[in-house]
Amino acid sequence: MRRQDSSVAAVGVLLLVPVAWAVAHLPPRLGLWLGRRLGDLAWVLLARRRAIALDNLRLAFRAERGDAELRHIGRRSFEHLGMNLIEVCVFLFRPSDVFLRRVEIDGLEHLKDAAVQGRGVLLLTAHLGNWELLAAAQPLTGLPLSVVLRPLDQPRLDRVVERLRRRTGAELISKRRALPDVLDALRRGRMVGILLDQNATRAEGIFAPFFGTPASTSRGLAVIALRTEAPVVPVFIRRLERGRHLIEVGPVVPPPERDVVAFTTSFNEAIEKAIRRAPEQWFWLHKRWKTRPRPEVA
Repeated sequence: MRRQDSSVAAVGVLLLVPVAWAVAHLPPRLGLWLGRRLGDLAWVLLARRRAIALDNLRLAFRAERGDAELRHIGRRSFEHLGMNLIEVCVFLFRPSDVFLRRVEIDGLEHLKDAAVQGRGVLLLTAHLGNWELLAAAQPLTGLPLSVVLRPLDQPRLDRVVERLRRRTGAELISKRRALPDVLDALRRGRMVGILLDQNATRAEGIFAPFFGTPASTSRGLAVIALRTEAPVVPVFIRRLERGRHLIEVGPVVPPPERDVVAFTTSFNEAIEKAIRRAPEQWFWLHKRWKTRPRPEVA
């Protein structure tokens, strides 16, 4: 049965390729309109994911926003993901400058200042904006980039996505053996991008506040930064109007004195600040607060 399911999935991926090519060549405004409609359809059909998104929004904003406003943000987040999908098709099947001319960078001097320290640069980022295309803007920085990624569960789809990611010119590091490869990339003076906004298992995470609630967050970034003294620079991409994107680079996150929890808390604060600027552009479908502290579970 598993082999049959895998074959069906493989055929599905192959059939999607010509569709994605056609979508990539739509006029930009029409493509983004189609993306929003795909998001609306997903909002209606994916009831479980819709419920997860709404639960997360209520937990994050509590008394700050009413339920109607949270539902509006949730639906717009689905529309945003639909537009992300269209833009990924564009980058996959069109020349890279078609996307790059829609991107601008604010705060590039923070990256340059961090790079001259000679220890490599750790990039703190999140599933915000069109994060798949964040690495595509690496040529605009003039600095070499490596990205830590978790392989997808479906091998054929993973190969398609890997093709997209390799088009950016970034060096890909599998999360399964990230530590030695990250240390090697830093020794070579590269930037290393790490997405830190997903739930970590109890074995690999520590609890740090996120929107006022303890969230299990990977300790890896803090441990590597303290061990190597590589600067940590927050970098997030945000969607603007008319298909344009803004990459915002912040100043180096100051390291505490050998305190992994405090450092990780600073990372979560930077991510939360970025999300609050455009809450409809974060990946609310993920169970961010899934792992709970033991007394709460008991």
